[in-house]
Amino acid sequence: MLEAFRSDTRAIEGLPVRLVVALVVGVASMSVMLNMLSGVQGLATSELNVKPSPDVVEPGTHDITFTVVDHEGDPVEGATVVVKSGTAELGDVVAEKTGGDGTATATVEAELSANREDGTLVVDVKPPAGSSFVDRRENTAILVVRK
Repeated sequence: MLEAFRSDTRAIEGLPVRLVVALVVGVASMSVMLNMLSGVQGLATSELNVKPSPDVVEPGTHDITFTVVDHEGDPVEGATVVVKSGTAELGDVVAEKTGGDGTATATVEAELSANREDGTLVVDVKPPAGSSFVDRRENTAILVVRK
C-alpha cells in the first residue's frame, strides 16, 4: 500500500491548484465577513450622563438645571430627565425634556423626614426615541442637606 502512494503522481499535480483555489475562496469570504463586521459599529450604543446644577440643595423649592451629555461630552437633545424620591422626599415625580443645547430646567420641591439631616433625589434619563443612546449607569444624585 505504501508503494501505491509513492508511485501515484496525480495527487501532487492537482494539489497546488486546489490549494490556490481554497486560498482565494478563503480570502474572498474573509473579506466579506470583515466588511459585514465593520458595519456593526452602527449598532453600538452610547451611555448618557446627566449633570444637575446645583447638585446640593436645602429642603424646599428649587429650580435645577440638568445637562444631558453623551460619552464624548456633547449635549443630547430630546432626552427626558426624570427626578424622583430617593432617601429625600419629592412631592411629585418631575420629568422634563432637553432642548437643543442638551439642558432642561425642572422645579423640584425636596423635603426631608423629621429625623434626617440629609437625603438624595434620584435622577434618571430616558434617551430620545430611535437613538443609539442608553442610560444604564447610575447618574449623579441631588443631595438635599438640612442646615
